Amino acid sequence: MRMDRPAIVAGRAKIEGRITVPAGIKKDSIFVTVTIPHPITGEHVSQKAFVDQSGNFSIDFDVETDTSFIGLYSSVNPYKTLIIKSINKNTTIINIDYNTNLDIKNMDVKPTMNQSDMNQGLEILGKMVAYRPDRAPKPLYDKSPDEFLNYAKSIMSERLALFLNKDTLLSKEFKGAVSKEFRLFMYITHVFDYERQMMHNYRNTTGHKTDTPDIQKIDASYFRFLKDFNLNDPQYLHTFTFSEFQNAILQNKVLKLPTIEESDISTWLAGVKAVLSDLVGFDEGPYYDILVANAFARQLNEELKPLSEKQKENIAHYWGNGEIPKILFRKNQQTVELAKVKSPTVVNDITSVPEDKVMEAIVSKYQDKVVCIDLWATWCAPCLEAINQFRRTKGEFKDKDVVFVYLTNGSSPQQLWEEKIKGIGGEHYYLTKTQWNFMMDYFGFEGIPSYLLYNKDGVLKNKFTAFPGNDAVKEIINSLLK
Repeated sequence: MRMDRPAIVAGRAKIEGRITVPAGIKKDSIFVTVTIPHPITGEHVSQKAFVDQSGNFSIDFDVETDTSFIGLYSSVNPYKTLIIKSINKNTTIINIDYNTNLDIKNMDVKPTMNQSDMNQGLEILGKMVAYRPDRAPKPLYDKSPDEFLNYAKSIMSERLALFLNKDTLLSKEFKGAVSKEFRLFMYITHVFDYERQMMHNYRNTTGHKTDTPDIQKIDASYFRFLKDFNLNDPQYLHTFTFSEFQNAILQNKVLKLPTIEESDISTWLAGVKAVLSDLVGFDEGPYYDILVANAFARQLNEELKPLSEKQKENIAHYWGNGEIPKILFRKNQQTVELAKVKSPTVVNDITSVPEDKVMEAIVSKYQDKVVCIDLWATWCAPCLEAINQFRRTKGEFKDKDVVFVYLTNGSSPQQLWEEKIKGIGGEHYYLTKTQWNFMMDYFGFEGIPSYLLYNKDGVLKNKFTAFPGNDAVKEIINSLLK
């Protein structure tokens, strides 16, 4: 498969096809979900469509590049995600035939793609991320940051050699994309937050779970590893993790890049380049335009705060009638609509309440209301994805007797938590470690996101882990409102 060099465009694309299943499976409950990376507005957008009685489906969606690689799975086998190419102003057609084991028996796609790329790319990525060598972890907490960076680089190389480089089925071009995706993910997860990683290393190598070692402080020069990424390469626009990588740069406490707010874009960029240019290895190129767009998008996504008139003027003045302004203004209009139905953000403090009384204290505050409780964390990607998916549906309950409550704990850095809840709205609680652990044990939750739904009488009616989708949650809430 040839990997096109993507160009930025405020576009629209479509995917349609047919799902064929063995006899006995009800077609009216089958749906298809697509996830589209939006590298300019810094998010992933998921949409789904139910198939009809003939198994046909169709989904239209916004794109931000002329060619995009989207994730697609069906409810027949939600654990198998395919990578499908979409093209601006075009329709991608995919027909999937499942066997009795609900595995894919046959698949046909137009425009044609290497089926190993479609089928195996994410699996190999997952194997590289999950790989754990049969050796004791190396103590790094008492070494220099340079030694840690060299070690991290060697780990990346080892996993790429073991899995991706040895594969003979993926196309050469797709291997390049998977390699980029893997490195972006691993650096975000294991390298950006040096102090957290060293604490983790200390506990893993010494067995000490409560002690705090003396960890060396880092400065901006630590991030010189960014030069290895060649971030001006437009192929990053084809990856899912690039937006998260950019966000990690924009909000990093060591780099201390300023928020863009109503700054003149050229002036803002001059300050940003003073910090980044030596680290990334260049001071000009499309990367900086994307970073500016991502800086505006953080406001739209994180705070659900529309652009001010001054910001609109700055954007139009800097880019004219280009594609990036079209994308930002399109996103802004969506934010305007969502902001209309967002409830105010309320922070509640119950840290002094005994752990076995926390839920009683929360639910009793919202008498005669249906209470929908979401246990989440700022680091939990499925949690954030669920919150984003549910935004519009949640707005439908704005004037009804239902309250949305969000619980997290110290695993979510408080400053980051305070930023994220601005765009979520609703009632928020920052629990102590003891309160959180009691809650998880008491309700039998083993992971997040997890949910508790109480009726108007304060009686628990539903509890589950993993977001089941907008329609399912909407149906539960409506049944409790009756």
